[in-house]
Amino acid sequence: MQKENNILSARLSLIRQKFSDFKIDGLIFFNLNNIRYLSGFTGSDGVLVVGEHKTLLLVDGRYTTQARREVAEAVIIEYKDKNKGIIAAVRELDLKYIGFEAGSIVVQTYNQLVRELRKEVLVPLGNELKLLRAHKSETEIALMKKAADISAKSIAALIPEIKAGFSEKDIALQLEMIARKSGADQLAFETIVAFGENSALPHAKPTNRKIRRGDFIVLDFGVKYHGYCSDETCTFVFQQLTDEQKNAYQLVKKAHDQAIAAVRAGVAAAEIDRCARNIFGEKYEKYFTHGTGHGVGLEVHEAPRLAADSPDVLEAQMVLTVEPGLYFPGRWGIRIEDTVLVKKNGCEKFTKMDKELIIIQ
Repeated sequence: MQKENNILSARLSLIRQKFSDFKIDGLIFFNLNNIRYLSGFTGSDGVLVVGEHKTLLLVDGRYTTQARREVAEAVIIEYKDKNKGIIAAVRELDLKYIGFEAGSIVVQTYNQLVRELRKEVLVPLGNELKLLRAHKSETEIALMKKAADISAKSIAALIPEIKAGFSEKDIALQLEMIARKSGADQLAFETIVAFGENSALPHAKPTNRKIRRGDFIVLDFGVKYHGYCSDETCTFVFQQLTDEQKNAYQLVKKAHDQAIAAVRAGVAAAEIDRCARNIFGEKYEKYFTHGTGHGVGLEVHEAPRLAADSPDVLEAQMVLTVEPGLYFPGRWGIRIEDTVLVKKNGCEKFTKMDKELIIIQ
């Protein structure tokens, strides 16, 4: 517990060191994952107010006991009205220039704060905070490895269970049950299971569509373990494989492999995206309709972002996905995804499923 408190104290210290750069003397956090990262509080509602010398965690009566159990680096304040609680906290800490997470505040809250805090200045922060959780500690890395291990073992256990007559919903339910029994706390995101023409939809939702001979099966799955996410995508084929499908799969795998080979500290995120797209060339690039990857942690989508317009540069201890794909509308799609830890001279793969094409009989 003391080690965890020291980590949280160090994180708060790093935030305070940024105050002069942001021209603020305090910072209000609304994003619950950032609140957890900085305080240890795991509740589903609350506000964290960080001053230069003191931190306040604001919660309502549902979470007071929980917060006192979980939080050591902040003073717990119970409020009856959230906005009034924020205003009282600002006054208690005597804040004048107050940063806030611009992407995590609702308009109604912002307008009320502006009305009440007439002598104070509210400073919106967006990109300034996006890399707050990007560098993972050894504890975070261990939890993400465990989540990835649960996910991969669940997928491997599912494969022999896939039979003719199963629907996308059947497969999704079966996979989620296996994962829960294997130690997952919850899903990291809604499971994607897509057959045939549905696999051409990058974010397809499971339907009653039943599996058919020759279908690609795209399975995008992740779990949470002690708050941290895994994320892995496998594409299989059911019973029969055409040369066209085989060639397309090998093209995606080549893009996946070369992008992963390029991951190391100091490389621009946009360069990883370029590595994948260069494999597809002009003929196929239009069928690759999303970025090459994203950070993973307390949320399944975090900074950095691997895309052509990303300004991010990879640094050691970042955890991210590499997930190129090709999607042919009305026909089929392919995506291959692994989660990796960025290191000085390369990367370490967390996800465990072999990405050679598996034909399910």
